[in-house]
Amino acid sequence: MTLTKQLIEWRRDFHRHPEQGFLEMRTASIVANTLEQLGFSLELGKSVMKEDECMGKPSTETTANHVKWAQEHGAIEKYLPYFQDGYTGIVATLDTNRPGPTIAFRFDMDALPILESNEPDHIPTKLAFRSIAEGSMHACGHDAHTTIGLGLATLLAKKQDQLNGVIKLIFQPAEEGTRGAKAMARAGVVDDVDYFIASHIGTGVPQHHFVAANNGFLATSKLNIGFSGKSSHAGSEPEKGKNALLAAASAALNMHAICRHSGGDSRINVGELHAGSGRNIIANSATIVAETRGETSEVNDYMKEQVENIIAGAARMYDTAYSIELAGEAISCKCSEDLAKKLAETAEQHPFIEQVTLVSEDNAGSEDATYFLEAVQKRGGQATYCIFGTDLAAGHHHEQFDINEDTLLPAVEILFTIACDLD
Repeated sequence: MTLTKQLIEWRRDFHRHPEQGFLEMRTASIVANTLEQLGFSLELGKSVMKEDECMGKPSTETTANHVKWAQEHGAIEKYLPYFQDGYTGIVATLDTNRPGPTIAFRFDMDALPILESNEPDHIPTKLAFRSIAEGSMHACGHDAHTTIGLGLATLLAKKQDQLNGVIKLIFQPAEEGTRGAKAMARAGVVDDVDYFIASHIGTGVPQHHFVAANNGFLATSKLNIGFSGKSSHAGSEPEKGKNALLAAASAALNMHAICRHSGGDSRINVGELHAGSGRNIIANSATIVAETRGETSEVNDYMKEQVENIIAGAARMYDTAYSIELAGEAISCKCSEDLAKKLAETAEQHPFIEQVTLVSEDNAGSEDATYFLEAVQKRGGQATYCIFGTDLAAGHHHEQFDINEDTLLPAVEILFTIACDLD
């Protein structure tokens, strides 16, 4: 089988079997099995993830149920013991035993809680690789990222004579919600790395275009907020209730009124508010799912602090208790321009690439690979985040999202070439 056909086969298989953050058990088992067969040394699960830094992990029950799903849908049993508790990270190492740098590449594996389109013109539907896990979908391209990682591993293993130093491939869980990278970075998986490269497919970058350094990621905090009050009959004894719904409503309105920061752009969004059990019952509980973002970590910290103050104030106004859980977080970070220049030069030589952008400052949402970038740069290494442009059937996080698979092989070849050229 040619590498092009293998890449398409992997990508469509992962697309058909999406797994959300910290549940990537089937995916991780297939990745681990493939890497081991290629001759990589593996570190799996808790050995590459700091447990107390994992944010927003699913419940024990959800995790246990997903083990059964993974087993029923082709997971490699040999590796499930490493992943069955929801620590699904992988670090694969290829040591050439020749002098040279340590280079790390990061690939994310998780899917999104989206019901994939069943429209007949949707290519995954038409070609029978639409998600079989209803309510989960690879709507951001992480199926392609995992595939590119395996393709890179294949070339590295076959052409070791062209390499020097040590190559590390990091397969990360739970990028969505910015939950998984911090745990791996804090576990020290990039502490020995001289060059670090993360990559993404799409993000609005056109087919045949390449961005060597994407600096537009916002710092972010994902917050699960709870209010706890006291129920009472709304008609006969309203004064005895403690209204958690009103506390949450007041907090939601005031969160969107936070004063902006002069240090850069900021964002706030209350995405969900759940409260109450009946029209004549004063609500004794309420939950808010919200997020803050900032152009810099300083701006995001400011937004987060203001939210915390507002939550405390709203709880006090309505005499309720409150809780705030950090369910995900990412920092801001700038790419290393010297490494970006080398990547740009490599991409320019590839016949698939028609236009190269060295640095983009365009807003690109948030991305927790910034924890890896920061860790490498703090130790004197270089790090960047690059984008491989592709045609998209719909925008990221959309039910009809799909990529142009012609982008897969060039992405693999560009990353392989830079692995050969860095010294």
